Amino acid sequence: MLSFLLWLLLLVVCWPLALLALILYPVVWLLLLPFRLIGIAVTGVFEFLRSLLLLPARVLRGRPV
Repeated sequence: MLSFLLWLLLLVVCWPLALLALILYPVVWLLLLPFRLIGIAVTGVFEFLRSLLLLPARVLRGRPV
């Protein structure tokens, strides 16, 4: 909601810049999408390695009483 209000303020103050931002936002979002997907994949790999390294400690700890 706040971003919409800021965009409306920009529309009132400088409408060509607001229209340019409205047109370029989907293009920038599409360009950044592969980097987000790579970030999700790298995070998943790091979480897998972390759980793999901590598995012996979890096994030795046993069941909670």
